[in-house]
Amino acid sequence: MGTKNTSALVVEFSRKNNFTNQISIVDGQPGCGKTLFSNIIQSFQRAEIFNYVFELEFIIKLHKFEKISNDAIDSLIKMLVDHKIYQNMMSRDVNFRYNDLSSVFKNPHPFRYFQRMFSAGDRSIPEKIIKTNPILNLTCHDLLFYSDILFKNLGNRLSFFEIIRHPLYMIKQQHINVKELEKTPRDIQLKFKYKDQELPYYAFGCEEEYFAASEIDKAVIIMKNLTKKNNLKRIELKKKENFLTVPFEQFVISPNAFLSKICNILKTSYGSKTIRILKKNKVPRIKVEDGIDLPIYRIMGWQPPIKNLTIKDELAFRRNYAINNGISNRYLEELDMMSEDYIKNYSWF
Repeated sequence: MGTKNTSALVVEFSRKNNFTNQISIVDGQPGCGKTLFSNIIQSFQRAEIFNYVFELEFIIKLHKFEKISNDAIDSLIKMLVDHKIYQNMMSRDVNFRYNDLSSVFKNPHPFRYFQRMFSAGDRSIPEKIIKTNPILNLTCHDLLFYSDILFKNLGNRLSFFEIIRHPLYMIKQQHINVKELEKTPRDIQLKFKYKDQELPYYAFGCEEEYFAASEIDKAVIIMKNLTKKNNLKRIELKKKENFLTVPFEQFVISPNAFLSKICNILKTSYGSKTIRILKKNKVPRIKVEDGIDLPIYRIMGWQPPIKNLTIKDELAFRRNYAINNGISNRYLEELDMMSEDYIKNYSWF
């Protein structure tokens, strides 16, 4: 008796039985300040500890490159977010690494996650989710351009917050990522083959340009490509009630209006715990540069602000970083154009 040939079998994946809790996604480019916002959101009523969800980024980008079928991506997205909140409610897959910014020990409700470790789980969790309607608090990278599939599948469960920042405040971290991360096993991101080499997904469409560029020029290419795509996508999304763009500089100088908008979108509120987190992060600030001094921020390029510099002096100082690291004239012009465009649209001074 021969085995059944399943090669021609057509399977359509489906998932209709989902949780209904809210989902917050904070997204942006490296160095834009996502961690600050995810940290603030986790202090809101009903909000969970924030999670970096690289797996969500991977599958959505694979789908954009037509490597995952439409029915499969629809099911995967719903499965992943439901699995994430299910695990959170039992303190499974929750970060207990003490010094991490996403750690339980940095959360305003740390005992919640210790208590869950010893509480009933599994079959009791769906009822808890229905009863408490927790806000799943997710943090992503470079996902805005690919976000249509999220809005399609998550509907009114989803609140999407795009964090943007002046390119001169991001150039150093982008450069460090290219220089110290891109060619190591720690660089966990999608890459594709090009002329017997591997290039990161964000170099797609400009392979020759990226392949030939210096490390500092690559940092500008990354920002240029992502910014161009995001500007187009933002026009499509700006009328959605569950989408908000937050310029980092405007927020840290004057946060109250943005906090109200974020709470309205999430249908929640904030109180003393949020105020404490804002104060800890020196928000509101007189100067954008007056952030907190943490080892991880220093690793990614942060340094204490220089006294008595004006805003224009500060931006010039950061521009000089690119010059001192050998940026070419072509990409210095690109960086200047992005900077001028940002100031035109999102000035904070």
